[in-house]
Formats: sequence, C-alpha cells, structure tokens
Amino acid sequence: MRRMAHLTASLRHQQGTAFAELGLTPATARALHELDPDRPLPARDLADRLGCDRSNVTALVDRLEQVGLVERRTDPADRRQKTLVVTADGRGVRDRVTEVMSDSRLLAGLSDQELSTLRDLVWKVSDGGCPELCDSE
Repeated sequence: MRRMAHLTASLRHQQGTAFAELGLTPATARALHELDPDRPLPARDLADRLGCDRSNVTALVDRLEQVGLVERRTDPADRRQKTLVVTADGRGVRDRVTEVMSDSRLLAGLSDQELSTLRDLVWKVSDGGCPELCDSE
C-alpha cells in the first residue's frame, strides 16, 4: 500500500508541476479538463462532474475566467442561466492539460507485458472502490 501511495504522490507531483507551469492548480486544471469546448455547461453540471459543492466551482471558474480560459455566458435557451464556455486560449491550455493527465513517463520502463499485467491488476483492485467511475475510463 505504501508503494501505491508513493506512486500516487509521484503522479500528483509530476502533474502539479506541469499544471503550475500552465498557471493552474490541480483543481483548476481538472475543472478545465471537465469542460467540453464544443458544449457550454452550466456551473451546477460542472459541480456534479467534479463531485463538489457549487460554491467551490464558483471559485474555480473565477480563477479560470480571470486568466481568460473560460467565460460565463447567458444560455440562449434559458436566459436565467449562465453557462461556462471554454475560450480559444482555454482550448489550447485544455489540450495541454489533457496531455499532462495522460503522461505515462513513470511507466516508461515497463514492457508491454508488464503494462498489461499492471492494467489488469489496477482494474482488479480499483473496481471494488468505484465500479461506476472506473467503467467510464
């Protein structure tokens, strides 16, 4: 368990460093990653996706908006509601966030067989803790 915790910490450190270079925190990076640049999303839906309170999303969106990555716009279908829209700059940063989240340098020393075994074992141990989330990944 300590080795898995160490691996998790290494991944978080690697990602956190890369996100900081983009001017983001891990939380703002994840929020940006959850937004689809082609489909504006109400803040309440982003809160649901992130599994957090709407007030937390407000602070995250405020930060993303301050640096020009996201804009709040009135929903044309319901003018009472604001939606979150990824800006042109936000699209580029979001693409980079996706690359960082997919970076597998820590696994570079593993053979194809080892990667396959690792994948199977991770699926086996993680399925009991979050089967509905793991099935979508």
